[in-house]
Amino acid sequence: MKVLNAPFVQSFAKLCDDGWQLRFHERNGGNLSYRLTDADVELARHEFNTDRPWTEIGTDVPTLAGTYFMVTGTGQYFANVLAKTMETCGIIEIDETGKRYRIVWGFTTGGRPTSELPTHLMNHAVKMAATNGAHRVIYHCHPVNVIALSFILPISDAIFTKELWESMTECPVVFPAGVGVLPWMVCGGRDIGVATSEKMKKYDVVIWAHHGIFCSGSTFDETFGLAHTVEKSAMGQDDD
Repeated sequence: MKVLNAPFVQSFAKLCDDGWQLRFHERNGGNLSYRLTDADVELARHEFNTDRPWTEIGTDVPTLAGTYFMVTGTGQYFANVLAKTMETCGIIEIDETGKRYRIVWGFTTGGRPTSELPTHLMNHAVKMAATNGAHRVIYHCHPVNVIALSFILPISDAIFTKELWESMTECPVVFPAGVGVLPWMVCGGRDIGVATSEKMKKYDVVIWAHHGIFCSGSTFDETFGLAHTVEKSAMGQDDD
């Protein structure tokens, strides 16, 4: 089987397209990462290129040593992922120290992983520990109603959680721990990754004020459904 046709690659591309269709991603906004299972790695290994150089991650994730991730690329548009998966996305390997990565598949036109890679990996490490390995997907998007709500409500986990829970009956079921909220921070750096990972020890979804949603789940459907539910609930609050 070609890696491009593997179920995990197809599901990865579908989530990107679903987010684009719901207007969660303007231009090159947003990013997605997935920690491959051992079965995924064995299915894809025949196409891996291990001759590419190692690159510093920009943070240390020793518990992820030797793991593989599929990630979207920096500067890439979610609108193009379904049709141009190998150009816009890639699979990376984390080295034995957890300090470096190398591209082993994809990014065929010379691309590289999302600028939010340090944040994604720090949070994968946290969620892997917190869920005994169950969580494998981390998704960042820019849904407009969540962003608008962050200009209206105080930057408070408790207040955001209460407002979102009260807006739709399903919310306490979909995210029973509530949501975390961070004040505006510069994206793409280690600081926002550290702050988000602290919140992710308790929550599966963190709202970045004036920016968007960062969420984690065990499957593509679960993770996308979480972001979609939070945005739909925020839409009800915005209408008020």
